[in-house]
Amino acid sequence: MRLCTTHVGVRRIWTVELRPQQGGPVLVCPHCLPPPHPLTAGSARSAVLAHLAQHARRDALPSHLRTCQCHERGCRWHPRHRGCSGSVLLVLTRAQGGRLWRLADACTACAAVTAQAAVVPDALLPAAVSPRKTPRQPHSPTGSRRPGGDERVRVKEMLTYLAAALPRFCSPSARLLALQCALRADVQGHIRLPYGFLRGMRLASHAAPWNELKHAGWLHCTGRQHGCMQAQLLDAAVLTQAPGREQRARAAHWALHPIPLTTPRETLPSVQLAALAVAVHTEADSGRVGVEDLARLCATAPPPLEDLLDQLTLTRTLAFWRQDLEAGEIRWQLPEHP
Repeated sequence: MRLCTTHVGVRRIWTVELRPQQGGPVLVCPHCLPPPHPLTAGSARSAVLAHLAQHARRDALPSHLRTCQCHERGCRWHPRHRGCSGSVLLVLTRAQGGRLWRLADACTACAAVTAQAAVVPDALLPAAVSPRKTPRQPHSPTGSRRPGGDERVRVKEMLTYLAAALPRFCSPSARLLALQCALRADVQGHIRLPYGFLRGMRLASHAAPWNELKHAGWLHCTGRQHGCMQAQLLDAAVLTQAPGREQRARAAHWALHPIPLTTPRETLPSVQLAALAVAVHTEADSGRVGVEDLARLCATAPPPLEDLLDQLTLTRTLAFWRQDLEAGEIRWQLPEHP
């Protein structure tokens, strides 16, 4: 990680404020010259994320020139910690009850201890590519990567983004549904989920998750047709994600069965979400992650998180788990399989 550079410093911090006014909130960006424009309450969050994403794409910078903006300002955005370390990430932070949003470069250590923050994956900020010159993906020989590795990374990135993009009131069922919708949508944001697929997710007869996402202004249900539930994504930031739809569909399928952490079919959605959050941080037969980071992905607080991990242990999804108080991490081990 670079904390200083001999090049001219680039200020990669963008802040947007939502000011409540009669007729709907107003998006105010100090970096833009046009006057504030009113928004509908349901689209405000999506508009904020899309606006910040535009700034990040327009002011792109090579990774070796990016610096920790939190460190540059005396690390005032979070409680004291051991010091800056790790790679520089793009971090989205929410403050003042969702009225103030900040997107900025920060090191891994600062991002981990910043409240109400989530890492924005690079997949949501793709570089502009000419349609006539689409880069070819390098061919990797069979067996050169761990099965499910790319899918695991894709799901981890989307879970991290949804932890910041969705309101706190969204239930685990709604978050699991949002994950599938985000990964299976086409380039126009259209979603078609067959009834058989929804029955497999145990959502065929439940309207509550759809209503939660609709109330959050994240998607709009367009109706049922030809045995499918159809919807339109309203989150503009998700529409710009990479890679292509085929790779995202494979990631969505892996998220339903994150081997080797697949839970029993009758498992509660909260436990399923916890298993998926653990799976994306598992390497080989063990894993670890910050307590606050795991709780954020599971849409819960640290004390209830312990109950969810206990459930994973009871179902033999995990062999055991423990909390490292000094490091502030949760660590776990997978059971041995013959």
